[in-house]
Amino acid sequence: MSSARDDILARVRAATEDIQEKDPAKDVPITWAYNQPTPLDDVLDTFVENILDYKAKIVRTPATATGDAIVAALKELGAQTVVVPDGAPTAWVNAVTAGGLEVIRDENLSHQQLNSIDAVLTGSRVSMAETGTICLDHAEDQGRRALTLVPDRHVCVVTADSVVSDVPEAVHRLKASVQAGRPITWISGGSATSDIELSRVEGVHGPRKLFVILEED
Repeated sequence: MSSARDDILARVRAATEDIQEKDPAKDVPITWAYNQPTPLDDVLDTFVENILDYKAKIVRTPATATGDAIVAALKELGAQTVVVPDGAPTAWVNAVTAGGLEVIRDENLSHQQLNSIDAVLTGSRVSMAETGTICLDHAEDQGRRALTLVPDRHVCVVTADSVVSDVPEAVHRLKASVQAGRPITWISGGSATSDIELSRVEGVHGPRKLFVILEED
């Protein structure tokens, strides 16, 4: 083993003997440009198009009608019960209750309890138009991670000002969340995967159905 190692190292040295500068500190720095938006004709239109491409559903609504849009989405998904994080806006909760649906607060519910609930309602942190991806940092309006992974249906409110062009912009907005140690969940449509025979299987790694409420001012 030692002989083989010595032989490999000898070959490496022979191949690099013409390299004189060996101090990494003196390497030429490369200037990187982060947080640069991707040019798009219309960020929100692109976001909607890509959400639909994932076979998810999305509606655009003014902020004054978000509650009604949430109720309509839950009913369209066939949900009768919905779990909400502790920090969910009161207006959302009141709208769902007034719509005749059962609201369940997350009091550290078990996975079995979450699995018996029809849907989850959350906010979001940032979304990417170019990829149609939504990011959660599990702040108070989003709840703990299990909340958004176990129920079969997810209604997610995305504000228009949280939609950016692409991944670099989104990562910049997530910087504080990452530094704070928050988990980040990336959502691109309903959960779907393929088995070894390439048969599509839905709902293995998260909700099968995603309904996005795009809230515009």
